[in-house]
Amino acid sequence: MINVFHLVSGKTWGGAERYAGDVMERLRHDKDFYVEMVCGKNDAIIGQFQHLDIPVSILPLRGLADFDSPVRLARLLRKGRNIVHAHTVKDAATAVVAKRMSENDQVRVLLTPHGLKKPRLSYWHKKALRGVDRFVFVSQLARDTFAAHARKVDLARSVVLRESVLARATTGGDDLRAKCRIAPDKKIIFYHGRLSTEKGVDTLLRAVTQLDKSRYHLVLVGDGHPKSVSMFKAFVVANQLVSNVTFLGFNDNVQALLPQVDVCVLPSTTPEASGIACLEALMSGRALITTANGAQREYVTDNLNGLIVEPGNFMQLAFLINALLDDDARRASLGRTARQYFEKNLRYDLFYDKLTALYRELFN
Repeated sequence: MINVFHLVSGKTWGGAERYAGDVMERLRHDKDFYVEMVCGKNDAIIGQFQHLDIPVSILPLRGLADFDSPVRLARLLRKGRNIVHAHTVKDAATAVVAKRMSENDQVRVLLTPHGLKKPRLSYWHKKALRGVDRFVFVSQLARDTFAAHARKVDLARSVVLRESVLARATTGGDDLRAKCRIAPDKKIIFYHGRLSTEKGVDTLLRAVTQLDKSRYHLVLVGDGHPKSVSMFKAFVVANQLVSNVTFLGFNDNVQALLPQVDVCVLPSTTPEASGIACLEALMSGRALITTANGAQREYVTDNLNGLIVEPGNFMQLAFLINALLDDDARRASLGRTARQYFEKNLRYDLFYDKLTALYRELFN
């Protein structure tokens, strides 16, 4: 039996939290592993994990200045074979200190850095990272970016293991046409993710102003900073798009909505370390338009299993959307190839088998 502790210190629900949640959901059914979540006292995050029915330990998790968390974490690690899977550099540092304090030579620390932002590496962070047993990156771009910003960190112990998305029930979700009052002859353009300029929502809204209003309805699923959401809604009103655009807000059952849409558009202007929303579109077999400024290039081939658009280029985006609205056969072909590619290369079972093999390998 291997005990796996996932450190989740985020204050909002994002890619790292989704990654950890999916892994823990699978681990709890695996007889070879015991799984426990270690997190801060954050009701919003804990609430997202309640359905997992796994033990939860609450720690401050405030970084190197927090002396309480390593002490309390060390108590959990004193017996047995233990893996602490951290998702930020800060939490990895906490895990390394706890590993040393536990006085158990059967403790391993694994770090999966999420995102492409420059890591904040103080002298003490760099010293702590030497105690990380394995770095696991979600894409080659994520590894290369981390290496560029952390030149003195030894990444010989790193692997690139592309993340995936856990398939969920696609029944019981909302009927988009009924909920949004979309006419049968209108095509559904779909965006899901954080509502922000970094995700290209403003680019998408500008693009649809170039389309014939009688032919489409844009559905945006997700939430964001209130100022950003207000700005997007004001743009919709100012451009007389109220009858063509629906803001659905956050929805935890997006996979039930995707099969109902015609075109999935994810035009992020900030590079993505992986792009979970893109992976969900591929898995659902949707015609996908996304940008080439992140790791999407590692699994989306232009004109094969998706279309690639220049970040921020709303005219090009409008042209591609319009072309897909006109061509049922092309949409079907892109979606079919996307689904086939996902099943062959990216499905969750492949990811999970590789990750758990890595967990076991840490003790060989």
